[in-house]
Amino acid sequence: MPRQLSYANAILEATDQAMALCREVVVLGQLVDTKAGIFGTTTGLVDKYGSDRVQDFPVSENLMTATAMGAALAGLRPLIAHQRLDFMIYSLDAIVNWLALWRFKSNGKSAMPVTIRAIVGKGWGQGPQHSKSLHTWFAHLPGLRVAIPATAYDAKGLLLESIFGESPTILIEGRGLYSMTDAVPEEPYRIRFGRAATRRQGSDITIVAMGMMVPLALRAAAILEGEGIDAEVIDPRTISPLDRKSICDSVRKTGRLLVADPAWRSFGASAEIIASVAESTGDSLLTKPCRVTLPDSHTPMSAPLEREYYPDESTIANSVRSMMSGKELAVESRL
Repeated sequence: MPRQLSYANAILEATDQAMALCREVVVLGQLVDTKAGIFGTTTGLVDKYGSDRVQDFPVSENLMTATAMGAALAGLRPLIAHQRLDFMIYSLDAIVNWLALWRFKSNGKSAMPVTIRAIVGKGWGQGPQHSKSLHTWFAHLPGLRVAIPATAYDAKGLLLESIFGESPTILIEGRGLYSMTDAVPEEPYRIRFGRAATRRQGSDITIVAMGMMVPLALRAAAILEGEGIDAEVIDPRTISPLDRKSICDSVRKTGRLLVADPAWRSFGASAEIIASVAESTGDSLLTKPCRVTLPDSHTPMSAPLEREYYPDESTIANSVRSMMSGKELAVESRL
């Protein structure tokens, strides 16, 4: 039986193996050197590799990012861990005006191989300041790679690919995925960016799901199977670059497209995917595409409102039923 590993432990194992393979790999972040180790993803690394390579940082995200950029220029491969994507925004100037531009401005003669882990997700009453899904922001920037791993297998492979690649990379990690397990090889491996994964084969409708939406889409597909609806589930894994070909090939086969994006509806990755399909395969569509997203509203704090705010497998299944029946259903918000 293949070895099972949790999402959090897969991240820890990838980091440990990268540090063992290459002395230039260093880890920076608030509380990365504690026993808790950012939800267990950095636990024990400081004991194994020392404080020179696993460094705690003050609450100064911009300083941490600038330090990582300087370290990268000096030949290191820094890995930054942010417990809250929201507060990573304090380093936006460094990311937008320096990190993403560096290779372009140097005419390809210099690189900043910085990897940034950014954690986001619902639960525990996170509220509007601790739960923003901003992957589309970063995917909009030329020069940055952006990944949204949905499985432990992908979390390890995409992290190793990021650390040993030459492009600055942001990995968006759904906090709710940390306890989910998957078959993960013990040896190091890399997953190339821009290659989607087909999580489930189907013939009636294509569901493109990202990050936290992937397990929901798979559960929805299982429900729909009992009703005679055969859904194909595509996980892009990375949105910059985006595997448009795999998505369009699937839609040509099924004729229907639903995009499940764990972010706000307007101007998001879901819109880009639908636009790409319309431009490339619009004549193959049997019905209008549909989006299942977060509402264009800040995240409520209370648990009952939070449950209403986030889509679940029923939201996706109901949207698919509506598409199959030809009826329109508003799904951007249940509030």
